[in-house]
Amino acid sequence: MHLAISLFTRRARESRSGELSLPERTVLSRLDRNGPDTAASLARWEEISPQSMGATMAALESRGFVRRAPDPTDGRRVILTITEEGVSVVRASRGELTDRIAAVLGERFTPDEVELIRSAAPLIERLAELI
Repeated sequence: MHLAISLFTRRARESRSGELSLPERTVLSRLDRNGPDTAASLARWEEISPQSMGATMAALESRGFVRRAPDPTDGRRVILTITEEGVSVVRASRGELTDRIAAVLGERFTPDEVELIRSAAPLIERLAELI
């Protein structure tokens, strides 16, 4: 199972084209799904150094994909929020992957295999939410 998950994740990441690096796509995805956050929290979540996250956030901010605002409850912290443009870019990236998966399923899998994958999707989603 480990091999299957690793291979699928790696291939999905490699197959994505577009203007975002993997760290940028990951951060935008997290901000899109979970809402505003701090760079320190994002760095902990992604298990990277605060410096690396700072560089990623600076690149995203310079392209207008995120914006910074002071935390209203703690002036020392900065809250990062995905912009409309950032939402569009990350969702388009997800759409590309979905389209590629659908094409491969249609070309290389039998209808029974596709149905098996479809029936497992809710379980895979629940697993992803719990890890």
